[in-house]
Amino acid sequence: MSRADYYILPDSDPDSRADFLCRLCDKILGLGLRIFISTEHETAARQLDQQLWSARAESFVPHVLLGQSPDSPIEIGWGDQLPDHRQVFVNLSTRLPDAAFGFERIVEIVVQTPEVLAATRDNYARCRDRGIELHRTDMRHRR
Repeated sequence: MSRADYYILPDSDPDSRADFLCRLCDKILGLGLRIFISTEHETAARQLDQQLWSARAESFVPHVLLGQSPDSPIEIGWGDQLPDHRQVFVNLSTRLPDAAFGFERIVEIVVQTPEVLAATRDNYARCRDRGIELHRTDMRHRR
């Protein structure tokens, strides 16, 4: 059975989403899993690529844009692009694509903006309706 993890951040700043994503990727890589990060469009993917390169001075988040070399355990794509694995799907788009339901694990990082909140509520309901095991981590009370 697939699972979906929703991490609810206290911030409305989109950069906090990228910062949290870096920490989360470290943990997921530690489990030996591959990660696909799906963005809305190419511009967002390239922006995230730059953010991941400079996000943390103390660690390195190995990643590439989908289709680039060398191979990496983290790939970033957009639109309908998909990697050759079905392990972890991180959704940074508004709508969770149907293809995400074929992955072992779905991750949503929720920031406090009306657009993201509305989209992730809809995505949560779609996961629930498909019988996916849901996990919710509310970071708003962990300061």
